[in-house]
Amino acid sequence: MKQALIIQGGWQGHEPKEVSDILAKALRENGVEVEIVDTLDVLKERDLKALDLIIMQWTMGRIERDQLEPLLEAVESGVGIAGLHGGMGDAFREATPFQHMVGGQWVAHPGNDGIDYDVYIVDKGHWITQGVSGFHAKSEHYYMHVDPAVHVLASTPFDDVAMPVAWTKMWGKGRVFYSSMGHLASVFDQDPNILRLMTRGMLWAAHALEGTD
Repeated sequence: MKQALIIQGGWQGHEPKEVSDILAKALRENGVEVEIVDTLDVLKERDLKALDLIIMQWTMGRIERDQLEPLLEAVESGVGIAGLHGGMGDAFREATPFQHMVGGQWVAHPGNDGIDYDVYIVDKGHWITQGVSGFHAKSEHYYMHVDPAVHVLASTPFDDVAMPVAWTKMWGKGRVFYSSMGHLASVFDQDPNILRLMTRGMLWAAHALEGTD
């Protein structure tokens, strides 16, 4: 059985516990064993390389060097990592190596919460997007700095650009998946494709289902 670790905490405005519970339920329904912890010390205390997937749900905050280095090394060795919204896209603002691994960093969400926007699937042939349709959302509309090395799966119109919403990236041998959706737990009630996209992204990062290789 695949093993996943969800690390939740940081700024509570993103409902890290509630969102982590949603992600854990989705993984367990797909045969993945999940543990949720609320301390970054697990990164230096646990054998991370024994895991298949690490999910970061920790907005802002600070990660120490002796916590970050084991995480980077584990993903580089082949452990998958996945996350969403500020829980991975606005975590540890001073830790640029973490942002490099993720492939992007939050910049702004003009108008804050409650913005109406559409999300379009860019790569309809990827395993993650199979069975996933574009959707309408009412939430924070994330503008991000994005690594040109990422593979964009979904995007949203933002002024005159197509802003990436979901992407994949490799960090050494490890698979990275990120989605900017998920400001609050209630966002997942808006359209089933929001959770479907995140679930398939997590499974892809963990090599959890046949066909993801």
